[in-house]
Formats: sequence, structure tokens, C-alpha cells
Amino acid sequence: MQEFLKACHAVVHDADTKNLATLMGMPSISLLQRANSEYDNAWFNVKHLYGLMLHTEDMRPLEALAGEFGYVITKTVAPAAIDVHQALGRVALEFAELTVETHNAMSDGRVDQVERARIMKEIAHVKAAIAQYEASVKVVA
Repeated sequence: MQEFLKACHAVVHDADTKNLATLMGMPSISLLQRANSEYDNAWFNVKHLYGLMLHTEDMRPLEALAGEFGYVITKTVAPAAIDVHQALGRVALEFAELTVETHNAMSDGRVDQVERARIMKEIAHVKAAIAQYEASVKVVA
């Protein structure tokens, strides 16, 4: 919890605090007190966290919170939509390549580390193709 509060405090201090507090609908002194990691009664709730990240676009508090639970935050980029038929064809191709790679790996009855890495790479390709297909279908509807 302490790292989270320190991150919130750092973001508040790095931002234009008066303007940020106005955007968040509170007096600047209240924002400073709530984000003060040295203050035992600091009370930074989810609404404050959301407002802080929304108006500053600084994800340090979220990264600190995730880190305290053993997670890492990464920004993802949405796949670009393409023609639905092309997207479906790509899914089929990637799945076929996954099938071939798995079949080749299993030809001797076991999967070694190199084969496992190749299969995992093909799985990632299938996931990316499915994500692009999903994005493409959403555009059509």
C-alpha cells in the first residue's frame, strides 16, 4: 500500500496540483492531503485514483498497485481492422501453421524445448490473428 500511496503522491506533485484538483472536483489542499504518503490518515479511493490517472495520463499509481500484487502493467495496441474475409483467412492460415508445428513436434512422441518454443510462437500468431479478426468483425456490424 505504501508504494501505491508514494506513486500517487509523486503524480500529484509532478502535476499542476491546483488545476488537477479542480478537474477532480476537490480543493487542492484535500488532494495533497489524500495523496500524502507520509500522512497516516491518507485516504485515496478508487474514484480519486481514476481521476488522477484520467487527468494526468500518468500510470505510476496503477503500476505500483499492480506491482504490490506481483503484476506488471503493459499498454496494448488494438489490432487494425481489415476486410473480414482477409482476417478470417489469416486466422485459418495461422491455425494451420500451429497444427503443422504441433504435428511435427509430436512426430517422435515428445516435445523438446525448441519445439515448445515454436509451438508457443505459433499460438501467439493465432491469438494475434483472432484479435484482428474480432476487430474486423466489430467494424462490419
